[in-house]
Amino acid sequence: MSESMKFVAHGAGGAPQVMHVSETAVPNPAAGELLIKVAYAGVNRPDCLQRSGRYPPPPGASPILGLEASGHVVALGEGVTSWKLGDAVCGLANGGGYAEYVCIPQGQVLPVPSGLTLLQAAALPENYFTVWTNVFERGKLQAGEAFLVHGGSSGIGLTAIQLAKAFGAHVMCTVGNEEKMRACEAAGADLAIHYRTQDFVNEVLIATAQKGVNLILDMVGGDYMQRNLNCLAVDGRLVQIAFLQPSKTEVDWIGLMVKRLTFTGSTLRPRTAADKAQIANELHQKVWPMLQQGKCLPVVHQVFDLGQAAQAHALMESSTHIGKIMLKVAGG
Repeated sequence: MSESMKFVAHGAGGAPQVMHVSETAVPNPAAGELLIKVAYAGVNRPDCLQRSGRYPPPPGASPILGLEASGHVVALGEGVTSWKLGDAVCGLANGGGYAEYVCIPQGQVLPVPSGLTLLQAAALPENYFTVWTNVFERGKLQAGEAFLVHGGSSGIGLTAIQLAKAFGAHVMCTVGNEEKMRACEAAGADLAIHYRTQDFVNEVLIATAQKGVNLILDMVGGDYMQRNLNCLAVDGRLVQIAFLQPSKTEVDWIGLMVKRLTFTGSTLRPRTAADKAQIANELHQKVWPMLQQGKCLPVVHQVFDLGQAAQAHALMESSTHIGKIMLKVAGG
């Protein structure tokens, strides 16, 4: 194994064009970590925020971009007993995925589901960890409940649609054009709402006989905040995972009291290794069997070479994609 590796550097940050391929030393796995030779890495909005200088990595994390990757295990840190050299894996990285090698804590690594390619496997960790913890743990979605996810055609959105439907929910989503509506319906959405031509609050209330939805997963913020409260049912839950629009907005919170609503949110990256390992265990038990049956598979929109990371980020920030944007590092 070479002592140096290629990676995507982003310097002091800025527009996508600041990224370029450079070389650095291959990292050594710390105790409890695996060193993975990367085949594919996923592109996610937190990567774009970090590249632009608005989302610094947490203390101790790799400064290299990239929160998920797939590949093969090539070295084991002290104390790793559940994996062996050569295992095909995918994992939720604390950073470093945009590189030929990445170190990931063993508890955040999962086997490549049988029947899936390394490309598909690399598209799993960030979205499936996020959806599982926010929709099913924090949001407590139950079979038979009505669920609304904004940004339905994003990687997060399509994952949420598929998993919520698989676990028996009635699923609605918002999207920005008819092509995205069709993609969400194909993924299992019972109702796709074109937010540019339809008022999602009215459409939700019509679809639920004026009762509202039980759970909303939102990454938009801005004026969606008040509208979300307006279309939640009594005892409904709103889970916030990002703010594509401003986070500071005027909201009338009386409805939260009157309808006994719950408003919560989370970020994934700063959570402890133990937290992430618990999520991984639950995914392995409850979601991996479905993936191995060909259900709830990730939707890959486009694959770029490592040297095309700037184009990948530009596409992500355009919001014209449907599903995951991926980087091919070494193939697989």
